[in-house]
Amino acid sequence: MPPTPAKTTLPWIVAVALFMEQLDTTIVNTAVPAMAENLGVAPLSLKAVVASYILSLAVGIPVSGWMADHFGTRRVFATAVAVFTFSSVLCGLAQNLPMLVAGRILQGMGAAMMMPVGRLAIIRTFPKGELLRAMNFVIVPALIGPLLGPTAGGLIVHWLSWRYIFFVNVPVGLVALWLAYRHMPDYRGDAPRPLDVVGLALFGSGAALLSWLLEVFGEHTLDATSGVLLLSLSLGLFAAYAWHAREIAHPLLRLTLFRVRTFRVSVVGGFITRLGVGGMPFLLPLLYQVGLGMPAWQSGLLMMPVAAAAIAMKFIAPGMLARYGYRRVLIVNTVMIGIVVCLFATAGPHTPVALIVVLALAMGFFNSLQYTSMNSMAYADTDAADSSMASTIASSMQQMSMSFGLACGSLIAGAYLGGLPQTDQAAVTTALHHAFLTVGGLTMLSSLSFWSLRPRDGESVSRGTAQIPV
Repeated sequence: MPPTPAKTTLPWIVAVALFMEQLDTTIVNTAVPAMAENLGVAPLSLKAVVASYILSLAVGIPVSGWMADHFGTRRVFATAVAVFTFSSVLCGLAQNLPMLVAGRILQGMGAAMMMPVGRLAIIRTFPKGELLRAMNFVIVPALIGPLLGPTAGGLIVHWLSWRYIFFVNVPVGLVALWLAYRHMPDYRGDAPRPLDVVGLALFGSGAALLSWLLEVFGEHTLDATSGVLLLSLSLGLFAAYAWHAREIAHPLLRLTLFRVRTFRVSVVGGFITRLGVGGMPFLLPLLYQVGLGMPAWQSGLLMMPVAAAAIAMKFIAPGMLARYGYRRVLIVNTVMIGIVVCLFATAGPHTPVALIVVLALAMGFFNSLQYTSMNSMAYADTDAADSSMASTIASSMQQMSMSFGLACGSLIAGAYLGGLPQTDQAAVTTALHHAFLTVGGLTMLSSLSFWSLRPRDGESVSRGTAQIPV
């Protein structure tokens, strides 16, 4: 049993790092229109700045578990924080879109080590009965980032330059680095496995190619033959990895964990759900600023209710899951998310701000419950020896689904916009409305993926009553 100080300090360390990562993400989303204008590109083209970061996470996360087992959670976590902070400075100094994308890729590599290693340390420190409360304690301070991010981003863009949104990470990163070196517990694998280089090449190449294909499909003329060939190659790389993983003793991602029903439903169901809602943090600022003509600071304020409701839900979620169970909560809540997304299609230039705030509160409320449920259920029936691998797989699939969801949301909006210019306010608003209806419908359909759960699934993590020392 880890000493009490680890339980006391670890949630705060991970929360500070997650605060920085979430603050960066939400600030960037709010600043997209200003960045597009300054760099001379269309707003929808800026999805490369967001997608490249998330894709870098998806490719880098599979190595995080191996690195933590070999070098220890403290060293890997601290290094990740340092890389994230340094790359933030590079992003702020970028002079064009390719330089900015390159900086975001490096930033994503830092986050790829930071988030899953922090989650792994939490899993190894707290028993299952305390895990849900521990994760919620970590997430609540981290959600202050999304609460402050949109407003801070809007004010920075309005009064200064968008470049300063990246420099905000520097003081937070230095604090997180100091805390990690002084107080982070140093866990290592009992029997560190060799790095699956072949598996990393196959899986990473497949993920990168698929995300690139989704991006260029919406930006450039790509003939059907080339698109089919590239898609087939990407899927072939994934299939080759699946075959490779069955043939070696220590694969990069051990797919046999999907035999555990709760883990399988959590990861696969979460992947499908995020495909629908993954693009909303990118599409909503576009609706507010480009479609509805709001200034950046007002758009940022309208993103705050999402984070505020998410924080409130973190205090309610454990009780709801204990009372109603994971199966009922996930099925009903997924449908509610889809309905709220569809309702954003009613937001127009004459819509009362109060109604938009209500929709944003509902979005944050239901999204928070969804992610809390999916993330915690993944560890309900996995053995302690599999915690590192389970955390790696769950984090990888989560980031891939967010990347693909972002690309799909942008593609859908672009398809509805057609050849009309993105400076046409009415056309952009109509295209985004149609995109919300489509994405909302897909999200409601994704609720079918949770029907295979059983009423008592997840009780090992939802029935815990132990409190987290603070």
